[in-house]
Amino acid sequence: MKAAQLSYLVLFLLLQCGGANTLKQQFKEAPQFYNSPKCPYIEKDICSEEAVHVAMTLDTTYIRGSMAAILSVLQHSSCPENTYFHLVCSSNANASLLGATMSTSFPYLKFQLHSFQDDIVSGLISTSIRSALDCPLNYARSYLANLIPLCVKRVVYLDSDLILVDDIAKLATTSLGPHHVLAAPEYCNANFTSYFTTTFWSNPSLSLTFSDRKACYFNTGVMVIDLERWRQGDYTAKIEEWMELQKRMRIYQLGSLPPFLLVFAGNIVPVDHRWNQHGLGGDNYRGLCRDLHPGPVSLLHWSGKGKPWVRLDANRPCPLDALWSPYDLLRIPTPFSLDS
Repeated sequence: MKAAQLSYLVLFLLLQCGGANTLKQQFKEAPQFYNSPKCPYIEKDICSEEAVHVAMTLDTTYIRGSMAAILSVLQHSSCPENTYFHLVCSSNANASLLGATMSTSFPYLKFQLHSFQDDIVSGLISTSIRSALDCPLNYARSYLANLIPLCVKRVVYLDSDLILVDDIAKLATTSLGPHHVLAAPEYCNANFTSYFTTTFWSNPSLSLTFSDRKACYFNTGVMVIDLERWRQGDYTAKIEEWMELQKRMRIYQLGSLPPFLLVFAGNIVPVDHRWNQHGLGGDNYRGLCRDLHPGPVSLLHWSGKGKPWVRLDANRPCPLDALWSPYDLLRIPTPFSLDS
């Protein structure tokens, strides 16, 4: 791809992702949360093995969701002061504005901003059935090992459209065994074949990718990642190889998920489903509300088209959006009064 063409593609994707927007929303200051007496004291040592590291993306379009997710993590953590947030923003975004907004609403938050160069992945992205999935920042989860400091050995990756109602340390300390790179809830009753095209399944050299492993769907919005093993195995390069093949052959339809499935499905540590009650964004085809899956809940995830803040603003919420609302830090403007 020529440089001029790549520049236009980056600009197009930036506009599609809302990265060129200014941050017009105002947010309240979140309450401060303190460690329980049993928590180790780590000061500001980002390399401490006692810390819980959380990675999220941050942009102007989803910052309201990100702030609600962060608040929920802190509120339900037994050691909130020992939680470090790694916030990845596009190199084309106004990082200083995003950082200032976070610092204002969370004055005591331990966080770092990491700049993700969009052009690293822009030339590898193939258009999918949902334009929101084509944002370069949506692929940043594949590059966390390159962005986060080398001393950080493990991270919990979270999407911006979720809330936790349990202690994140329980998830962060998931055993990965001697060899596994990541852990996530698996859904083996999902139609795994639907994530790939007939071109993929009709080509034996491709479909045999899953021949020696029990491949199940997992949602990449909630993952525990061993960054050391990721780096040692160069898994970013493995994901990029599938993306390059996709550009030539069209072997899948949905954004950044299929490359993860191709590399990891069947080779992850399964986590209890309570840690990703996903799909609450509703039916992607008809927009219908969805209920919780049976069983206990530790994390609610509004994956899908419908985001709770959008539906609440439009006065068309789904019933479960009421569970997200208490974590919303948006400052509601005070109506103008002639007496003021």
